Amino acid sequence: MSKPQSPIVDFDDWLQSEPGQYVQRFEQTCVDKMVADAFGYHALQVGLPNLDFLRANRMPFKAYVGTESPAVPAADWAGVVLAQPECLPFDSQSVDLLVLPHGLEASTHPHQVLREVERVLVPEGRVVISGFNPWSLWGVRHRTPYLAPWLPQPAQAQVSLPRLKDWLKLLSFDIELGHFGCYVPPFRSQKWLDRFAFTESAGNRWWPVCGAVYVVSAVKRVAGMRLITPRWKTAAASRKGARQTAGASLQQKNGAKPFNDSV
Repeated sequence: MSKPQSPIVDFDDWLQSEPGQYVQRFEQTCVDKMVADAFGYHALQVGLPNLDFLRANRMPFKAYVGTESPAVPAADWAGVVLAQPECLPFDSQSVDLLVLPHGLEASTHPHQVLREVERVLVPEGRVVISGFNPWSLWGVRHRTPYLAPWLPQPAQAQVSLPRLKDWLKLLSFDIELGHFGCYVPPFRSQKWLDRFAFTESAGNRWWPVCGAVYVVSAVKRVAGMRLITPRWKTAAASRKGARQTAGASLQQKNGAKPFNDSV
């Protein structure tokens, strides 16, 4: 079992900062839209115990899974399970919806996390993943030498969207929805974040892949199968019909009446 990726600062503490609140509002809006129409019985949120990314979903059973128990639950969870995301303690094909907010960045084995997600999801089940985009103004600021880190996770832990798409494709997931956001420059104060809010609409139009955060919704696909059995009876009936047709034609050619079993 792997150890979680060591954060530069605690993620929950970073979310309380003004840039963290800015990211949280964007992600919450996107996830709410993606999970609102997801139907089933069992939904899981893996990580970030102080946030409720399943609030817009209507499934009867919603639970939290993570490495730490929430001090103050963000929702009325039906269950709280302490577990590593690389080893989810659930049966295969038992979960209808799984939300993974920044879960890949917090693991030293992100591909194993995705394999576990694929294992526990039912066919046509949905996973919603969020992460920091390394190819953004925030990502560049985070990797700039001699400056204090900007994001809570190390730069090498960030998973770019093209890389995530390749992993999902290998695991037979189809990406249905995706959003980039937080195009504003990396400011620490809310006043400057609000002042540059116009970059959200401009960035979404002119440089859509440069948002600081992405949110992706993918569906697990399973190829259908149909058992093909030997057509012995059909083939025998065809041969019998062919023999009867040939016999009737020969009798007619010789001037005899066709033979009928029912007479």
